[in-house]
Amino acid sequence: MDLWVTEYQTPSLGFACKIKETLVVEQTPFQYLSVVDTEQFGKMLLLDGMVMTTDKDEFVYHEMITQVALNSHPNPKQVLIIGGGDGGALREAVRHPAVEKATLVEIDGRVVENSKRFFPELSCSFASPKTEVIIDDGIKYIKEQTDKFDIVLIDSTEPVGPAVQLFMPEFYQAVYKALKPDGMMIAQSESPFFNADVIKMVFTGISSAFPITKLYLANVPTYPSGLWSFTAGSKKHDPEQVVSSPESPKKYYTADVHQAAFKLPAFVKEIISQGK
Repeated sequence: MDLWVTEYQTPSLGFACKIKETLVVEQTPFQYLSVVDTEQFGKMLLLDGMVMTTDKDEFVYHEMITQVALNSHPNPKQVLIIGGGDGGALREAVRHPAVEKATLVEIDGRVVENSKRFFPELSCSFASPKTEVIIDDGIKYIKEQTDKFDIVLIDSTEPVGPAVQLFMPEFYQAVYKALKPDGMMIAQSESPFFNADVIKMVFTGISSAFPITKLYLANVPTYPSGLWSFTAGSKKHDPEQVVSSPESPKKYYTADVHQAAFKLPAFVKEIISQGK
């Protein structure tokens, strides 16, 4: 018998993968978590039925949510990651030679524990001496910080349930306050094909707090439509400009990809023009 896992990405569209084995299914205090082993993408983490990461394509998302800021900020010593309990963004941050400390604030400790169990390529970052992991509400945490971080990364789920507040203007104002005078933030901002309303919301919220706001794109096969967006907010430095390059080669990110990612199709430019 064939077994498949399906994410219903819109009311009329689903993304299905044939699975070899169901590794874990549990209801955490915050969400429904499952890990399955798929034939096409290897192990896959889902939260509330939505694909968060897979063995085969995680590198695209995790490199692009981190490396753009890490290589456009001239001195990214202190990095904060809100969400990202799988550890992938944390892995990229602690590998950067300029980073002295990377703090991960994840509300759901079960995501961290299951990543340690099933995703060693991601969870290797938890053992780094540069790492601090805090199991807490990221919104509460960020409101308590002032002038502390060079980079803040918002590695959130889709804007449903408690994560909705991570997409609100008040949250971006709190991020601004938590950043140093030349700090920069990056937020994942969904698919321009299926989530134009989310992109407008994020772009509007970030641009209301930051003098520099830019959107860029990457191709993540397991995310809705495969075309994914990130929105950068910066107090001083242009996130489109590469001031350093990673010492170790990446699988997706390069300096050329960095700059090309900001060259937007006309329909995406139209979306963010409505969010200004």
